[in-house]
Parts: sequence; structure tokens; C-alpha cells
Amino acid sequence: MIMGDTCTRACAFCNVRTGKPAPLDPDEPQNAARAVVEMGLRHVVVTSVDRDDLDDGGAAHFAKTVRAIRQAAPNTTIEILTPDFLRKGKSAEIVIDSRPDVFNHNLETVPRLYLSIRPGARYFHSLRLLQSVKERDPNQFTKSGLMVGLGETREEVMQVMDDMRSADVDFITIGQYLQPTRKHAPVDRFVTPEEFESLEVLARSKGFLMVSSSPLTRSSHHAGEDFAQLQQARARQENKSSGKS
Repeated sequence: MIMGDTCTRACAFCNVRTGKPAPLDPDEPQNAARAVVEMGLRHVVVTSVDRDDLDDGGAAHFAKTVRAIRQAAPNTTIEILTPDFLRKGKSAEIVIDSRPDVFNHNLETVPRLYLSIRPGARYFHSLRLLQSVKERDPNQFTKSGLMVGLGETREEVMQVMDDMRSADVDFITIGQYLQPTRKHAPVDRFVTPEEFESLEVLARSKGFLMVSSSPLTRSSHHAGEDFAQLQQARARQENKSSGKS
């Protein structure tokens, strides 16, 4: 996680500290790249807190980190999990142009629950962010995640799936929401494993290249293995389109 440990948002599901963040560390991109090399990572996920205090939301810092890792470890694949860069102009384009292998931005929940669960964000802005990735660089994989058990209906989840596919999202993750502390949003219900399996079947029928749906699914869990499967799924899709067996 880059750009510090203090977030400018106060989402009802997240236990990251909220407050006034410290200034960015100019050495962080190179330090992150050095850590990737020293740990011998084959796939790395770079995420961050929200930095609404910065003019670009931290986009340039994100891009510097991606490029530093690419230069130091050219064989390492890079996945980013970004903020929404709400009201930050062309910040998203700066990050997209750094050319990560996977661009992940989580919608988190259904539109009806945004005001209570993700009050600092806007559903259609986040959806548009995901769509803009494919418009600017069709080769980047896009990924987004949902938590269930917050009070959403199955029909609302299905609509979010359709919205994601309309934005050409490749990979959807669906996991059970767990309350971090008593101060956070309560769990409305625990979704059964059978329901998660049903949601996976439904998502695959809508055309996602990759689906991870289970109680313990998390956005970046098994990210390296999932990336390999994404590549294989795209290859199969391209072969099918070209008429190859």
C-alpha cells in the first residue's frame, strides 16, 4: 500500500485510519521497486489509500511506482488497485498510461447503498473509470469487486454485473462482507456457499473472463494465479474469435 496509512475518506466497511495524511514520500516508488526485486515477486499488487488532499489524487505517484517496478523487475506482472480519483480531472489517464497489467477498482457495493457504505464515492464515476481504462488501452485487464451481505438484493447484484460488463470489465470478485469493528456497518446476512456458486455461474454467463465468488474471496487474494488464468482465458477467447481450435 502506497501513499501512507491515513485515508481522506471514511467508508463504512473499511478499517484504514481516516485523517490528514502525511506528505508523499518521493522515494517510495523506488523503495517499492527495490522491495519487489528483493522478495523475488512474480506478480505484485499496488494499492493505496484515498488521497483527496492531492491535486491529482496521487495519480502521478501511482504511475511513478508502476514504472519504477517495471524498470527494476521487467518480468514481474503488475496489478494496481486504485482510488476513484473523483473530481481529479485527467488523473486516471496518468495511471492508465503507466500501463499496469491489471487495473482494478472496486465498486464495492450496489448503487442504492453508496450513501451509507461508500459516501465519499459516486457509483457511476467508478463505473466510468473502469470503462475509460478499456477505451484508452484495450490490452489492460480490468477488474472490480463486490462485497455481499450488506443488504443488497440479488437483482441489484445482477444489475451491477451488467453494468460492469457494459464497461468491459474482465474480472469480477464477489466476497462476504465482514464487519471490521462495532463502529462499522453491520453484517446484514451471511451469504451461503451455494449462493456464491450461483452468482459465479451467473457472472460467467454474462461474459466475464474470470470470476472469483466465495465467502472468503478478496480482491487481491491469489492475484498472481488469477492473472495467469486471465491470460489463458483471453487466449481462448481470441482463438475462438479467429476460428482456431
